[in-house]
Amino acid sequence: MPVWKPGLTQQTMVKTPPQQKPLPLPQLESGDRLNRYEFERRYNAMLHLKKAELIEGVVYVAAALRFRSHGQPHGRLITWLGVYESATPGIALGDNPTVRLDLDNEPQPDAVLLIEEQCGGQARLSEDDYVEGAPELVAEIAASSAAIDLGDKKRAYRRNGIKEYIVWQVFEQKLDWFYLQEGEYVPLPVDEYGVICSRVFPGLWLAVEALLAGDMARVLMVLQEGLASPEQAAFVQQLAKQE
Repeated sequence: MPVWKPGLTQQTMVKTPPQQKPLPLPQLESGDRLNRYEFERRYNAMLHLKKAELIEGVVYVAAALRFRSHGQPHGRLITWLGVYESATPGIALGDNPTVRLDLDNEPQPDAVLLIEEQCGGQARLSEDDYVEGAPELVAEIAASSAAIDLGDKKRAYRRNGIKEYIVWQVFEQKLDWFYLQEGEYVPLPVDEYGVICSRVFPGLWLAVEALLAGDMARVLMVLQEGLASPEQAAFVQQLAKQE
């Protein structure tokens, strides 16, 4: 409304500009093209949102997750990795953590296994409690997201130096475990007993067919054999020396 000041006539009356309300922050939508900072700004404002990722500058907002195609295999993967973590001081397991990789990539993998920074790991935790840098191992449950997990996401993980990458394709009943070698991902071999052994985490052994069949008793039995191996014992000693 007009504001009168001493000495002013009606013709020189000063008008107070109306206050402008700030524009609402746009919500994240799949297909948005953003950098990491804008992605985080919008993500943090959407308190109801449980999972969104930035992959090669493109936003992907996850749909509701089904039980058999995602929730159950996710639980089995976390169980296997969790047992390994419990027997290996100096490493840490994360379930669905946000990972700040670079300006165009901020994924939220189904699981990450990392060597703690004080033990020589290549990733670190930020002051606001996010993973920054490349965890040593990332695992993804790929149902409807298989094209992304084996495409742009795989390239981003490779380029940023994630040493091992597991992709469990649920519908195809297939599991790939890649190892970073000379800048490229190569499949880790399956031995004569149907077991894949990590090269970054000694003792992390996986009975692949048993996992795909839901035979967690065999999965954990094979893992216990890995945890009892001389390589696992040497790895634990190595981590302790780094602290």
